[in-house]
Amino acid sequence: MPTTKQVFQNISQQLTPTYGKQESEALAFRVLENLFELTRTDFVLDSEIGEYDEKRLFEVVRKLKNQEPIQYIFGKADFYGLEFGVNPSVLIPRPETEELVDWILQNHAREQKLRILDIGTGSGCIPISLKKNMPNSEVHAIDISQRALETAKQNAKSNQTEITFHQINILENDLAKLPEFDLIISNPPYVLELEKEKMTPNVLEHEPDLALFVPNNDALKFYERIAKLAKAKLVHGGSLYFEINEMFGQESIKLLESLHFVNINLRQDMQGKDRMIHGMSM
Repeated sequence: MPTTKQVFQNISQQLTPTYGKQESEALAFRVLENLFELTRTDFVLDSEIGEYDEKRLFEVVRKLKNQEPIQYIFGKADFYGLEFGVNPSVLIPRPETEELVDWILQNHAREQKLRILDIGTGSGCIPISLKKNMPNSEVHAIDISQRALETAKQNAKSNQTEITFHQINILENDLAKLPEFDLIISNPPYVLELEKEKMTPNVLEHEPDLALFVPNNDALKFYERIAKLAKAKLVHGGSLYFEINEMFGQESIKLLESLHFVNINLRQDMQGKDRMIHGMSM
């Protein structure tokens, strides 16, 4: 049987032409962890791989060479200390979205029995993480995609959280049948079509366009619609949170100001990019 270091070197060497040395080594570790359930200790000890599946390894490496995201290959992604099932019907959760969740919890974790709505929930990572950390809250989530909602429901079950899901196209329908909310959150599509040329194939060719792109001439279409819906569905003093395109920080402020939100706060992510915005409904 081959040892962990032998397999690690084999994987990383095959992936280096596509990803470069550093990323290839990181991917090789993740393959060892996910495919053979090996740890860093196994690697240091250079243990033999007892249940070595060469055919499965070949298939995983082939998909990685094709720049298929490793999260889709193994069907899971980590987010805010939890594990989420992912597939091509939902976006892979991003670190900047963890920062959004963290900001919300910093501001509201001490409050009791909040009613929370996530719009465009995808995998359900935002509402499930909030419910896990604010268990007394009533949490709802919306998506247009039935397949995404099926994934989110399974994630809610596996993470032992109770979320009420709704299939709604928010561009065509209002939220009249839903209750009022203390918090409304959304990470809607915000990548411009013109940004496609800058994107890596692992995102562009595998993640759902529906959750990513907006027209170049209507970049804030979802923000304007969601902010207007939020004005009608937030309680007095309720909060609206968005994850945003870094290019549209000031435009997002002006949008919320035009709809009479107050205490507007634009926040940067750890990369120093305008990435999140918060406003209060009065």
